[in-house]
Amino acid sequence: MRYIPHTLDERQAMLETLSIDSVDALFQDIPEKARLTRPLDLPPALTEMELTRHLTGLAAKNVNVTEMPSFLGGGYYDRFIPAAVGALASRGEFVTSYTPYQAELSQGTLAAIFEFQSMIQSLTGTYAAQASMYDGASAVGEAALLALAHKSKRNRIVALRGTHPDSRQVVATYLNGRGGELVVVDGIDELHRVMDETVAGVVAQYPDMLGRLTEVQPAIDAAHLVGALAIVAADPVSLAVLKPPGDMGADIVVGEGQPLGNHMNYGGPTFGFFAVQEPLVRKIPGRLVGAAQDADGRRGFVLTLQAREQHIRREKATSNICSNHSLNALMATIYLSLLGPEGLREVAVLSAQMARYLADRLAEVGIARPDPDAPFLYEFAVRVPGDIKELNRALWQQGILGGMALGDWEPQWQGLWQLAVTERRTKEDCDRLVEEVSAWMSR
Repeated sequence: MRYIPHTLDERQAMLETLSIDSVDALFQDIPEKARLTRPLDLPPALTEMELTRHLTGLAAKNVNVTEMPSFLGGGYYDRFIPAAVGALASRGEFVTSYTPYQAELSQGTLAAIFEFQSMIQSLTGTYAAQASMYDGASAVGEAALLALAHKSKRNRIVALRGTHPDSRQVVATYLNGRGGELVVVDGIDELHRVMDETVAGVVAQYPDMLGRLTEVQPAIDAAHLVGALAIVAADPVSLAVLKPPGDMGADIVVGEGQPLGNHMNYGGPTFGFFAVQEPLVRKIPGRLVGAAQDADGRRGFVLTLQAREQHIRREKATSNICSNHSLNALMATIYLSLLGPEGLREVAVLSAQMARYLADRLAEVGIARPDPDAPFLYEFAVRVPGDIKELNRALWQQGILGGMALGDWEPQWQGLWQLAVTERRTKEDCDRLVEEVSAWMSR
């Protein structure tokens, strides 16, 4: 059923104003064969009650992480989110707020963004953070572009293979449009072999895609040895217990913010974060909120160091990002405010303890890590003697969301199964997983 709110008289008046005989005349520039000359093939309209029943039935076909334990990771994690996060973030002044161009009308929004920036800056050990990015992968891409702009005579970005493949793909796409080149290396030795004065930046992930806590400091040092920028993609929860990349000398620290108070949402939306050291603060993409004083000396908040084309001359812009996913960043701000430093540390420690328990239990049934001596936090990869997708299907049938088949991303990761353990996973969840894996192996 079509919904056209205008009466026939109103439509006729508009046609007369346009000096045309029919609505079809508005589409005369579209070839006849490209136009739909029949009504859409839709079923009869439903009443509100019928429609509600139909949509409820469709929704029931989805299975979410509240119904079965999830061991999925790779950037998105099933973490506990206090009810206060959603309750506060859904207040009308937040969900309907617009871009805070007028500081005098936007002090609440600007204050929340300022707090978000301060928290990210503290977690990452950097000089300043902006608010915010589309997601973690695009944050890595923007970091690569910043490196090219900062080192204008250089055209290569080198990434360790442990960097998330999605992030590497985004970087490659961004560089393609800027005449740059992405080089992927397998370790620090190979990194040193490709480093020269054509490299603008080095990208490392912390922890890496396999969950390992290795190679970040050597990668930072290798970048600085040739005058390149060191870019670290970090998991924000891990920074509650690990040394911040900024304290290790990283020039840019980016990451995926979903673990901070954002639901998995079938893959999004979430937000990315982006933080830099002082020499790069004027080249940071997106928006930056700063604290200021009015004529009477009262503290207030304003947009400052604006880098978007919408605000300044195009040739001076560092980015064309026009959306900061501020509602998602607000949820992270509320989450971090509720937990505080000790609460976030407890989340990371609980996750790490249960991950170690699961890794040890899996090793007992013959599912071991390929690098048993490498340190890890709450995510790790194990080698599976069989089809990982079949294993995941078997677990699904038993009400468990298994890990990821890393071979889908990299040929050299074939046979590796990545598992993530959050504070929501219990000892019983881990024992069930091990029991089902053991049963599948002995089938």
